[in-house]
Parts: sequence; C-alpha cells; structure tokens
Amino acid sequence: MIRITESAQAHFRKLLAEQPDNTNIRVFVVNPGTPSAECGVSYCPPDAIEPDDEVLPFSGFDAVVDSGSAPFLIDAAIDFEEQDLGSQLTLKAPNAKARKVADDAPLIERVEYVIQADINPQLANHGGKVSVNHITEDGIAVLQFGGGCNGCSMVDVTLKEGIEKELVQRFPGELSGVRDVTEHQAGEHSYY
Repeated sequence: MIRITESAQAHFRKLLAEQPDNTNIRVFVVNPGTPSAECGVSYCPPDAIEPDDEVLPFSGFDAVVDSGSAPFLIDAAIDFEEQDLGSQLTLKAPNAKARKVADDAPLIERVEYVIQADINPQLANHGGKVSVNHITEDGIAVLQFGGGCNGCSMVDVTLKEGIEKELVQRFPGELSGVRDVTEHQAGEHSYY
C-alpha cells in the first residue's frame, strides 16, 4: 500500500528513538476522495491504534493507517531527502483525491478517476475543475467544466491540447475524443 524509502525509514527511526517505547507512525488522509484531500504523518502511540487500523511493518517501526484513509493511500510513497539548504520529507499519494478504480471498472469510472487524480489538480492551479458528464456510444467523453474554467479564454486549448490528448492516450481504442458541454460565459472567478 505505502512505499517508504530507506532514507525515510532511517529518518522515522531517528525521530521515533526520541519518543516513548513502541511509538510508531500514523499515515492518514484528511478529507479523502475530495479535491481538498491532504495527506499527513504523525506519531502513533500504542494506545492510539484502533481495531480496524492497518498496521504495515517496516524496519524498526510500523506505519499505522486508519480504514478510512487506506483506499486512498494505495500507491503512496514517502521519501526523505537531505539537501544543502535542509531536508525534506515528501508524501506522494496519487489516489488521495479519488479512490483508485479497478482496471476492469466501467470506462466512465476509469475516466473520472484519471480526471480527479491527474487532471483536476493541474486545473486547480487556476481555480478550475472538470468532470465527466457522460460518454457517447462512439467514444466521446463529454466533460463539464467549472470554477475558473468557466469563461476562460484558454478552455479550448486546455480541452483539446491537454485533456483530450491525455485521455485518448490513456484509453486507446475506448475513447476517440472529448467534447465540452459547458456554457462558457465569463464569471468573476474566470482565469484570463
């Protein structure tokens, strides 16, 4: 479920050595499955482990994950890098904002997952978002834009050069293109 690099494991062992015996780490997601999902790591004393928690053994400590966060931490990775200007612990959880779907899930679910996990985080930089309205019989994903994308002068470029290329590449033979159903009128949150 979670990959913790050797350097991150060494960092955690060093931190945990200064904590009471049998303290581990807890990896969690706040607001899992939403655009505002945030991942975190904290200390986990032995009396804080719940019966439905998953306990993942590592070298010298365990990583404890609550049942609500677990599906959103699939393929997560924790790394620790020491640099000249300091050190940095990074936690990457590509499924935190959207629960990973099975490879054989219906096409609309797989497309929506890619949009939530990979495309919307990029659009969020401009206050925008997109979702799948439906998929036509001839393989066109009909998308609905919102937020800063509504009224944006670059929406056609984003749609054809960004989103369509990404989705058609990820779903060859299943998707042939994308189309926008949004009525783009300039709004106060539009990005120009």
